[in-house]
Amino acid sequence: MKLYFAPLEGITGYVFRRAFFKYFDSVDKYFIPFIKPNQRGHLSSRERQDILPENNEGMYAVPQILTNSAEDFIRTAKKLQKYGYQEINLNLGCPSRTVVIKGRGSGFLAFPEDLDRFLDTVFAQADVEISVKTRVGKDSSEEFARLLEIYNQYPIKELIIHPRIQQDVYKNHPNWEVFKEACKESRNPVCYNGDIFSMEDYQRFVDAFPEVDTVMLGRGLLMDPGLSGEIQKGIRMDKQTLRRFHDRLYEGYQEVLSGSRPILFKMKELWGFLAPAFTNYEKYAKKIKKSEKLNVYENVVDALFSEQELVFQKNI
Repeated sequence: MKLYFAPLEGITGYVFRRAFFKYFDSVDKYFIPFIKPNQRGHLSSRERQDILPENNEGMYAVPQILTNSAEDFIRTAKKLQKYGYQEINLNLGCPSRTVVIKGRGSGFLAFPEDLDRFLDTVFAQADVEISVKTRVGKDSSEEFARLLEIYNQYPIKELIIHPRIQQDVYKNHPNWEVFKEACKESRNPVCYNGDIFSMEDYQRFVDAFPEVDTVMLGRGLLMDPGLSGEIQKGIRMDKQTLRRFHDRLYEGYQEVLSGSRPILFKMKELWGFLAPAFTNYEKYAKKIKKSEKLNVYENVVDALFSEQELVFQKNI
């Protein structure tokens, strides 16, 4: 099984990816959170840092572009090629309302004819491999049959399917019936993405889709950074490795961010996913959320690691 790390805006930037790569790397591709082309064609400071080769050393990293303008996509792709990237991912999956109302991300799926013209221009003019991350529709999964007809016209490197519609955001269950149809009808390689949070989830998926050899993990790797290693090598994450990962990530944010507030914001965002991996985590999670000084945060984290165990290790 090939495993990919999904791009999660604001979370899986290069500081996170480097720390994860050092301690938990069992991932074949890391997708970089989306670049949103602007009118002047410049990369933002965040975007540039994220795609610098030295910030992605040793890993197969794939930049992602969020746009509904073929011209912007092509211009940005050419810029990324100068940094050495030969694969670019198109974001047709972001469900955020601020993105969707502009007809980008999964909002673009509501305009199939425009999407077809976009892809026709991009594949004709961009000299780079293009993968696509998509949902199965904006308002209804019935939209996907037409979308798949469009995707089948183009040599997409990989079609990464999150089988929810935009309006689901992350609610409801991924639609495996639609994904099953995609597996049968897609002329391009298919990758699955959606709600794999544990080995049990992974095994259920493998049992249902033995023909699929590529899975993208996202929130599951924030909740359990060792999940990819458990899938690939059968090795569960231990508390010591998780602590080293945490400390490297924390140090990394201190190196690049100024002031305690943005550092704490980043760490609190992670703990929103990670805290339930520990036994009796609730009171610690509340204290982390309320912490306003680094030393207070550090004391709470020290206590959590010393006083509690990882949930799956409590009976070992």
